[in-house]
Amino acid sequence: MCQLNVFSLLCAVYVLNAVRADLRFASYYGSHMVLQKAPEQAVLWGYGSNEYKVTVFLVGELEFHSQVVDVQNGTWRVTLPPQTAGGPYNVTAIQQDAQVTLTDLLFGDVWLCGGQSNMAFPLSQVFNASAEKAQAAKYPDVRIFMAALELSQEELIDLRKVQMPWSVPSADLVGNFSAVCWLFGRYLYKILGYPVGLVESCWGGTPVEAWSSTRALQKCGLDGLEMEDKRFFYIASLPNKYGPSPKRENSVLWNAMIHPFLNMTIKGAIWYQGEDNTAYHLDKYACSFPAMIDDWREAFHLGSGGQTALDFPFGFVQLCTYNKSAESDSFPELRWHQTADYGFSPNPRMKNTFMAVAVDLPDEKSPWGSIHPRDKQDVAYRLTLGARAVVYGEKGVAFQGPFPVNVLLKGDLITVTYTQAVSVAPSKSAFEICCTKEINPCNSNSTWLPAPIMQWGHSYVQVSTATCENAVAGLRYAWRDWPCDFKACPVYSDDEELPAPPFTINRWP
Repeated sequence: MCQLNVFSLLCAVYVLNAVRADLRFASYYGSHMVLQKAPEQAVLWGYGSNEYKVTVFLVGELEFHSQVVDVQNGTWRVTLPPQTAGGPYNVTAIQQDAQVTLTDLLFGDVWLCGGQSNMAFPLSQVFNASAEKAQAAKYPDVRIFMAALELSQEELIDLRKVQMPWSVPSADLVGNFSAVCWLFGRYLYKILGYPVGLVESCWGGTPVEAWSSTRALQKCGLDGLEMEDKRFFYIASLPNKYGPSPKRENSVLWNAMIHPFLNMTIKGAIWYQGEDNTAYHLDKYACSFPAMIDDWREAFHLGSGGQTALDFPFGFVQLCTYNKSAESDSFPELRWHQTADYGFSPNPRMKNTFMAVAVDLPDEKSPWGSIHPRDKQDVAYRLTLGARAVVYGEKGVAFQGPFPVNVLLKGDLITVTYTQAVSVAPSKSAFEICCTKEINPCNSNSTWLPAPIMQWGHSYVQVSTATCENAVAGLRYAWRDWPCDFKACPVYSDDEELPAPPFTINRWP
């Protein structure tokens, strides 16, 4: 029993906490967090005793709202009225004589950041890391949260562990946070001018199957297939944030690190993943990746009671590079499959998506291995352009590089006409033609020969087919693991900002 002495205050706190043990918010709610702003409504939930109702208060400078809810099977849930961007707010949950309060809450846009090691890649390891970390204090309204690395054979309703609770950014904190996620949020905040919440949930060395539900995998014939335990790109010197590699089993990361978030209202998601799938179910990625996006959208929509949009925006990074001397086509094929084999995004199969092309951002001397390039600033900036145009409807924002709209073979020349004006540099090998004696579609095993750029104009490039002694059956561009040096691919947008993505075209389907 507590005695009346100098420790009486501590004893009182202990007793109060014991009373409150059954009443708490779910793991990913906390002080300093960002909740989704209007027109969507934020969802809050937590745990409590089934014997009593829970009253939830939202209090701001000009706002007071209360809501009474039942506790069912040990959990309660409220949907707050829509709130304009800003804050701060406090939220208090009360049950009988117990209460818990979250302070310094802001309303803004909440973005989920997922994928493997290039999304997990921390800000402390990018180019100019010290200067980037020093910027953190200038963005107190960009709040960050990180899920801990966990696996589960069953779908969890809540996170088992939290690596970083909701926090106001500091140099040390953002140094250990996803560089792409943080920079995307920081760049976005400068455009939006209101709070941005960033949720990092990613794990290095993981294939898309681990992040997909059984429902999604079934659509691609992948359900029930045991994953390999081998990690193809694991680098022993990487920090613990990248490993050890989880066992490759279907849905184990969906179950543990995505499913718990479904009740939370989000604005959208960004994704950087695919390196692992260059050596695992590569031929299925054109199905499995879009299927995962579709499934996430449906699940978040249902989990949030319809508050997260059924077609919430989904941005992703088209893979960068790995092996400068690689002969395998696995990386260019994966890049193509990332777009559901359209070559661009958004497209008819992947609506309300946007893509950051990273093929021109190699980093041969990266201390973390060439598969982990340090220039995450350009990656995040290109993602931000996509968000501004696709998500926020900003007019006049270019976010896609040039893509072929017409390909014409005439004589010894192929004229490639693009969707926009282009900036072109000479190249003898970036374009390749497929030569064949038979009328068959071309693939990686076909004979491909260099097609040098001969000339170009405002929105077209002409390449030579003189090296082909037979019929020209296909054309492709940047179809290599490492097609060019840093920001030195042959074809860019007219302002030289956005690279043309890789493409492949067959003359005969």
